[in-house]
Amino acid sequence: MQKINYNLKMEEIIKENKKKGLRPRLLMQVCCAPCSTAVIERIYEDFEIDLFYYNPMIYPTSELEKRVDTLRNLKEALGIESRIIFPPNDISDFAEIAKLRRDDHEGGEACYKCYRLRLEETAKFAQKNYYDYFSTTLSISPYKNSQWLNEIGESLEKEYGVKYLYSDFKKKNGYKKSIELSNKYELYRQDYCGCIFSFKEMEEKHKNL
Repeated sequence: MQKINYNLKMEEIIKENKKKGLRPRLLMQVCCAPCSTAVIERIYEDFEIDLFYYNPMIYPTSELEKRVDTLRNLKEALGIESRIIFPPNDISDFAEIAKLRRDDHEGGEACYKCYRLRLEETAKFAQKNYYDYFSTTLSISPYKNSQWLNEIGESLEKEYGVKYLYSDFKKKNGYKKSIELSNKYELYRQDYCGCIFSFKEMEEKHKNL
C-alpha cells in the first residue's frame, strides 16, 4: 500500500484555495498550546482559524485548566484574531475508551478511538457553525499516528459534509519549530499525552530515571 503524503495534500488544497482567492474558515481541534504554535505559524495566513479545545480525557482537572490557560496566553502573545472555543470537556465522554486504554498502551486501539472522539466532536461543531474545513494539531507530534488521523478525518468529512484539511504538521521540521516557539513564548509544555493512564505511565517513567 502506497504511503500518502498528507503534507503535500494540504499544500495542494491551500494552493487551490489561493487560486480562487479564498481564505476559508477552519475549525482546528487543538491538543495544547505548544503543538498549536507551529501549526498557526504555518497556515494562519491561508485560513480564518478558530481553535477548538475539546480533550475530555485530560487528567486531572487542574491539568486541563493549565493547558487552556496556556493556549489563551499563546493567543495573546501572537495577537491573532482566532477565537478559542471551549466546549464541555466531560470526562464521561472518555469512559468507554478508558476501559480499553486501561489494558492498552499509548498508540494502541484506545488512542485511535480517542482521536476519533475528538475529531468527530470537531466535525459536528464545524457542521453546525458553517465552517469550510476542520482539522487537528495532533499530527505535529511524532508520537501521534498521522495516517490514522487523516483516515478518520476523511471518513468524518463524508459523514458530516465538512471538508477535512489533510495534514502532517510534523513535516518541514514542524515539531522542532513547535519546541523553538514554545521556548520563545515561554509556554508550559506537558510531559504526558493527557489521560490518567498516560499520566501514570509518565510517573512510572520518572521513577525509573
